Amino acid sequence: MSIRFTARARRGIVALTVAVGLAVGVAGCGGGGDGKKPEASASASRGDGSQPSTQEGQADVPLAELKGQDGLLLQITSAERDAGGFVTVNGNLKNDSDKSVVVPAAVRGDETEIVRNGRSLGGATLIDSKGKKRYYVLRDTDGRPLTTTGFSTLKAGESLAVFMQFPAPPEGTTEVAFQLPTFASAPIQISG
Repeated sequence: MSIRFTARARRGIVALTVAVGLAVGVAGCGGGGDGKKPEASASASRGDGSQPSTQEGQADVPLAELKGQDGLLLQITSAERDAGGFVTVNGNLKNDSDKSVVVPAAVRGDETEIVRNGRSLGGATLIDSKGKKRYYVLRDTDGRPLTTTGFSTLKAGESLAVFMQFPAPPEGTTEVAFQLPTFASAPIQISG
């Protein structure tokens, strides 16, 4: 019964995320012609976890820059707490070298369920040192990680918008450490 409840809860979170994303998208389409830009909103992930979220409303200065191997650079541009009880981390994965680089398979982590679903950022974690907890990337009901998937090689200078969703730490926790295998870790601030 516990597994069924967890699967239903995850399905509900994904459905809520999609519904909020659609509502925000529809609200943004009503351009009244007044010349004002719509306010930026937190981006929602897609239910299938295969596409990066939009990069709206993010600061020009990244929250953190993590260096990886072979010239890879991960810039964290936002970490937003959502009402559904999760945190969405957005960023850009960039090849800062002068040659094509294969993104290491290790970034997906080593959990069997995530490895089965191909290349992803499923190995990412948030560390709440105050609460002494580690938060792993969420998964949908089919075990696919709720993160950018389906990438392998970045050409020289190429950048890829990425996202990862995690369970939210307690409300009072605003600073966590972000970790991704083969990259340095860095503290980030959660907003929202």
